[in-house]
Amino acid sequence: MRFGLSETILGTLFGMTAAKTFPPPCIMGDESIMSQKEHGTSHTPVQQNLRWGCDWDTADRICNFNRHYAEFSGYWETTKFLKEESSSGLVTFYDSNTGKPLFVAPKGRSFDDFVHESQGHGWPSFRDEEVVWDNVRVLPDGETVSLDGTHLGHNLPDRKGSRYCINLVSVAGHPNESEELN
Repeated sequence: MRFGLSETILGTLFGMTAAKTFPPPCIMGDESIMSQKEHGTSHTPVQQNLRWGCDWDTADRICNFNRHYAEFSGYWETTKFLKEESSSGLVTFYDSNTGKPLFVAPKGRSFDDFVHESQGHGWPSFRDEEVVWDNVRVLPDGETVSLDGTHLGHNLPDRKGSRYCINLVSVAGHPNESEELN
């Protein structure tokens, strides 16, 4: 679908931008995932005692009562994440509401490469092979969400492909015993 300049400007002004699709393995979702539920867009508030010392109030607001905003750029570097995970190999990032696995990183790159890219963008930045597609979807505007309605961040592709810039507070949950990845 192609738009002329006037349609693009009007769409931007009135929030009517064209829907996007992203290449596989990205799995697209629809707005019904983010419908209102018992606790904002989720059935439950975020877990208590989030990993890496993430702030509960910030996490609950970003995960459940937000569709567009994010923790501040660089927030993840103010937490215990880098100290606790720097030598742990693969890190599984769990939904702060449900404890389901959402991302496993680094894959196809070193931990230092993962950190360097994340520092360059201000948020933990994941690539397609690091996404647990059983639990994650991308909406047509690029918003990245869990299937349970947790706002995670946005897909902001670059020259290397899809790049999921994700709020650490959204993926700082503890695994449910039935959800742990080995």
